[in-house]
Amino acid sequence: QVLFALNQTLLQHESLRAGSLQAPYTTEDLIKHYNCGDLNAVIFNHDTSQVPNFINTTLPPHEQVTAQEIDSYFRQELIYKRNERMAKRVMALLRENTDKSFFFAFGAGHFLGNNTVIDVLRQAGFEVEHTPPGQPI
Repeated sequence: QVLFALNQTLLQHESLRAGSLQAPYTTEDLIKHYNCGDLNAVIFNHDTSQVPNFINTTLPPHEQVTAQEIDSYFRQELIYKRNERMAKRVMALLRENTDKSFFFAFGAGHFLGNNTVIDVLRQAGFEVEHTPPGQPI
């Protein structure tokens, strides 16, 4: 599976470099939407946007199964569990220090796709508010 994932990632990058594959968004797009607080932008709603897209309909059936297994593993282990750990740390700080105010800043990766840090916090009953650049807190 590791070799398959590496090969698929390399093929994807080679296709991007050769111009035969178009990236769904650029790094500049990600920065712009993140800075503007536009977390509903389409680039933030791709469930697997943080990991290479291994699922390819041109793959033979047995490789499609491998691709799906790797995609599911990455989504669960690298995205969902990481965001849950981050949210639990935030919740612990808030619950242990009810008399204090906090400011939390996260990288854009914590807002991508489903089960984001914000999703986990809201599901636990916390109110989360975005502060745009230049606006006082």
